[in-house]
Amino acid sequence: MLPDSVRIVEVGPRDGLQNEATIVPTPSKIEFVNALVDAGLTEIEVTSFVSPRHIPQLGDAAELAGALSPREGVRLSALVPNARGLERAREAGIRRIALFTAASDTFTEKNIGMTVARSLTVFGEVAHLALEMGISIRGYVSTAFECPFEGAVSPQRVLEVTEQLLALGADEISLGDTIGVAAPTEVERLIELLRRRVPLGRLALHFHDTSGTALANVVAGLSLGITTFDASAGGLGGCPYAPGAAGNLATEDLVYLLQRMGIHTGVDLGRLAQASAIIERTLGRRLPSRQLQRLGAASAAETRNRSATRGTSREAGGGDVAGDPAAGTPTRPR
Repeated sequence: MLPDSVRIVEVGPRDGLQNEATIVPTPSKIEFVNALVDAGLTEIEVTSFVSPRHIPQLGDAAELAGALSPREGVRLSALVPNARGLERAREAGIRRIALFTAASDTFTEKNIGMTVARSLTVFGEVAHLALEMGISIRGYVSTAFECPFEGAVSPQRVLEVTEQLLALGADEISLGDTIGVAAPTEVERLIELLRRRVPLGRLALHFHDTSGTALANVVAGLSLGITTFDASAGGLGGCPYAPGAAGNLATEDLVYLLQRMGIHTGVDLGRLAQASAIIERTLGRRLPSRQLQRLGAASAAETRNRSATRGTSREAGGGDVAGDPAAGTPTRPR
């Protein structure tokens, strides 16, 4: 049985932008996050308090987080790598953090410079401090299906890391198909194992669309009772430490699928496309989301049709109609 509603965790401002070489100005990021909230997204991972030397794109973490005004019913989070990052996040007003590890040592070493075991030790200290501060914790287990360096990952290994993160105090674990190679049968195999030991309500799925299977994997997760999915506006993303990893599952594509299936998301698809358009303009290129491209094409066609209609009216009437309220109104994708 499919769920009546799904919770979407928007990761575009952090996971989506971190791999972009073009530095997005802080005001554009603020506009982007606010537009995502206006679209109905209530959980947004906005940045990461890592060293700017490692990810220059996120060097404005404190400025960005500090500039975002709290909104009722909206939870903003940030990834933190250590105790110093936690303190910076707290000072910027962040009340939910994400801790990031993986199910394979080689990936974790290349990503955060530690083995999985060492990362869990470090995060134990961070989690203890966060909980004392009243800050909630989300955990990430990357390479939950396959590692770009070690190959296929055992579901049992994913379960072990998941349980360790939960024991540290995380209230939710996001399982990542970091390089976008999983198929629905692999999703089923992993969730069937985890559900024996972990409540489904504490699991989320995070897919990349490298192989074009992300939406099929979502349906597999839905059928097994998963109701939380990560996604990135416009399909932004990738991983700087995972060779060949394409963008995250696009939020627009996920919302469209769920709406067509009769599953409530609370997200306005047209407004979401407007939010992604902010980043498209800043980066100067089209984002890969199929629905974003469809809505953009429909909007452009509507604009051309209106222009043609106005041109016909001018030819027939000798000019513009004074005070025409539609003349300067931008078209909203829908």
